[in-house]
Amino acid sequence: MPGTAGNGWPAELAQRADRPGSDGEHALQTRLGTTQRADRFYRDQVLDHLNERMREFVSAAEMFFLATSDRHGECDNTFRAGPPGFLQVLDARTLAWPEYRGNGVHASLGNLAENPHAGLLLLDFERARIGLHVNGRARMADDAELRARHPWLPVDSVPGRRTDIWVRLEVEEAYIHCAKHIPHLVKAPKRSARDWGTDDARRKGGDFFGAAREAQLRRTRELHQLDPPPPLPVRTPAATAPPVVGPPPPDAAEWR
Repeated sequence: MPGTAGNGWPAELAQRADRPGSDGEHALQTRLGTTQRADRFYRDQVLDHLNERMREFVSAAEMFFLATSDRHGECDNTFRAGPPGFLQVLDARTLAWPEYRGNGVHASLGNLAENPHAGLLLLDFERARIGLHVNGRARMADDAELRARHPWLPVDSVPGRRTDIWVRLEVEEAYIHCAKHIPHLVKAPKRSARDWGTDDARRKGGDFFGAAREAQLRRTRELHQLDPPPPLPVRTPAATAPPVVGPPPPDAAEWR
C-alpha cells in the first residue's frame, strides 16, 4: 500500500499540501457540510500526475478547453483541437501542445505570460463519456527549444501547419469529471477534409453571430457623430437698391 500521512492523504499528496483545493472551496465545504464528501474525492481521485489511463486518454483526445487568467484574475476560456496526439504527453507530469496565430489576439498566451496557472478540461463525448481535469503551471517554449529536448515531437501536429511556439504544462492536479451529464455525441460526416489551419472566413464560420456587422454599424454611427455633415451655406439677403433722387413726379392735375 502507498504510504499515508497523518491526515489520511496519500503521502504524495500530503507532501505538496495538507489538502488539495483552495481556501475558498474549503470554507464553502465547511459552510455547506460537504467536507467529508470532498475529502473522499480528494483522497480517491485527485492525483498530482497523470497515471497510465489518464495518459492514454490524453493521447487520444482531439480537443480540450483551456482556462487562463491575467495577473488581475480576469479570466478567459477557449478551445483547442487537432488530430489525436496534438496534445502531447511528454511524461507523467508534463504535457505540451502547439499554438498558432489564430485571430492574432493571443489571449491565452498573453494571460500565461502574466500568470502561469492554467486549467485544461478534456471531454470524451463519443466513447466513454467521461472528462479529465488537468491543472498546472504553463510556460511558452520555442519549437526549437522543446524539440531539442524531445526530438520525437511531430513536425506538424496539425496537418500542414508547423508551429513556432509550444505551451508546456507542468501537471499539479489531475482528476476525473463524472459522466453523469456528459451527452453522447456522434461525429457528423463531413463532405470534405477538415479545414485545419484555414484562413477562409466562410469555412471558419464567417460572421455567424453578427458581431462584425454590429461593429460596422457602430463605426458608421460614430463617424456621423464625430464628423457631422458640413452646414448648408447661409444665404445673405440681396442689398436694397438706393432710392432714386430726382424731381418729384408731376402733379396728376397736369395730365388731365
